[in-house]
Amino acid sequence: ILSSDGAGVITPNASGIKMTPAFHAQGSGTQVLSSGSATKMTFDSEVYDSSSKYDTSTSRFTPGEAGKFFIFANSRFNADNGSGTQQYEIRIYKNGSAQTPAMLNGVYDVSAQIITNNVSGIVTSSNTTDYFEIYGYADGTNRSVYDSRIFGGYKIIGA
Repeated sequence: ILSSDGAGVITPNASGIKMTPAFHAQGSGTQVLSSGSATKMTFDSEVYDSSSKYDTSTSRFTPGEAGKFFIFANSRFNADNGSGTQQYEIRIYKNGSAQTPAMLNGVYDVSAQIITNNVSGIVTSSNTTDYFEIYGYADGTNRSVYDSRIFGGYKIIGA
């Protein structure tokens, strides 16, 4: 189950004790979210992908196995004029449907006119075809999402 290099580095060898598949992706360029509707967010660059389960062309994570996964995402968007109520959400979607509950967190910086949102949650993949994506929602007007957005996840062992 474990191997050692003799210098104190221990490596798990059994797939059942590795937190994989795991991935971390990021978006490049500005993306515009249409006001009043959920818009799929794009993450077109891989930072890490342990098992080639993340597809940059579709911004979709397909674990290819059953289990529980911790999924997270973060993004920043333009809050236009810095006044009034602003609503912006990012949500985890499974097979095209929003997953709840998921922890949502938003921070609004009036002086910078930027809102930063995070979402994270534990989701279940029941079969080899389940997939996960991130969608954003903005109110009132179209919103620009900056290139600092990230999306990632990994399998939870023992769950």
